[in-house]
Amino acid sequence: MAPEEHRKQMVRAVVASTVGTSIEWYDYFLFGTMAALVFPHLFFPKSDPLTGTLNNYAIFFVGFLARPIGAWLFGTYGDRIGRKATLIATLLVMGIATFLIGVMPTYSSIGLWAAVLLVIFRLCQGIGVGGEWGGSVLMSMEWGSQKRKGFLGSWPQFGVPVGLLLSTAITALTVTVSGSATFEAWAWRIPFLLSIVLVAVGLYIRLGILETPVFNSIVAANRVEPRPITQVIKRNWREIILSALLRLPEQAPFYLFTTFVFTFGLAATKLDRPFLTWAVSAAACVSFFTIPLFGHLSDRVGRKTIYMAGIVVMAIWGFVYFGLYSTAIPAVVFIVIAVSLIPHDMQYGPQASLIAESFTGRLRYSGASLGYQLASIVAGGPAPYIATRIWAGETFLPAKNPYMISLYILLCCIIGFAAVALLKDRSALDHTMEYDEQEPMEAEGMRRRAMG
Repeated sequence: MAPEEHRKQMVRAVVASTVGTSIEWYDYFLFGTMAALVFPHLFFPKSDPLTGTLNNYAIFFVGFLARPIGAWLFGTYGDRIGRKATLIATLLVMGIATFLIGVMPTYSSIGLWAAVLLVIFRLCQGIGVGGEWGGSVLMSMEWGSQKRKGFLGSWPQFGVPVGLLLSTAITALTVTVSGSATFEAWAWRIPFLLSIVLVAVGLYIRLGILETPVFNSIVAANRVEPRPITQVIKRNWREIILSALLRLPEQAPFYLFTTFVFTFGLAATKLDRPFLTWAVSAAACVSFFTIPLFGHLSDRVGRKTIYMAGIVVMAIWGFVYFGLYSTAIPAVVFIVIAVSLIPHDMQYGPQASLIAESFTGRLRYSGASLGYQLASIVAGGPAPYIATRIWAGETFLPAKNPYMISLYILLCCIIGFAAVALLKDRSALDHTMEYDEQEPMEAEGMRRRAMG
């Protein structure tokens, strides 16, 4: 392929990946926002407020439990039949499940069966997003150059703030226009129903891209792995575990700053729903710039260096965030929420390439997806639930003390820092070639340099 044509395909792949992840994350975050705002009243009306909130965060967690299943399922197909076809399937699974939430009955119509349906649709969302991330990152990274892996890999991550902004802004607009009573009665369905339009746009864009040259070369060399999940667990179990643990200081705080923020704000500061949703929307706008920035810096300074710096900043920020938030001064709270994701973005920008480049090409979709999505079980999924229990005094920690949640963030940072330190740096290896062909040469080079 001519260099100019290759560059055009690279741009198309980056756009398709970013648009697709934006839509998927819109669907996924929308559930979390609604779980904090209205789902307790709609699906658990007979529970007390605390129990209703905990029940909804438990269903929220179900989506995270399903994400490793999506990673296993779609990772297998992504390494066997290709990145493009798999990404189309993940978009459909997520979009249809989200649309169905918008038309499903609530407790007032069918009782507890409504909660059962909600769990099923949340499982489908988790499976869809579990397969989406790995393919989107590989679609961007494998079309790109060796020197820009960090920057190109950050663009699918850019879909997170886009999805967050869309979900919170549309929710805020719906609440503002309809009013709280109408919103709780039926207008909450509107953001879910809009998902089907976004999915149609995403499908149109993704159908127009080509398969990555890395996967095509694997097919041409007859090196497609028939059992990629089994093989990558056998070969790269250490990288999978470390990839999951290094996400603790990034993913757990993210869901505290974007989902638990509503529970804390409504309970501790008495600020209203529109104010909080607009503040989180502002945070997403800031991430538009900071995620690509830190991805770019990781190509210049080093991925592990930027990532570990982000963890240190997050460890400190957890205390600053809750200290300022607790003042309940509207201007202060808005600014704190608006900049809350910067320490997260210091990690999230270089994260895609840091994880993906830990796995060789024929196992990359499966390995990167598993490592990334396993974090959902220990980090993002339980974070709002744990924080709510800490705040309510349902643990051994003092109740109504936000700094106890800051300690939870600090613990995540300590574990994540150790995981990054233990992860082998493979950024210098050529991602277009199989690592088992390069690493013996790299080891030999290191041995010769050591011998002088």
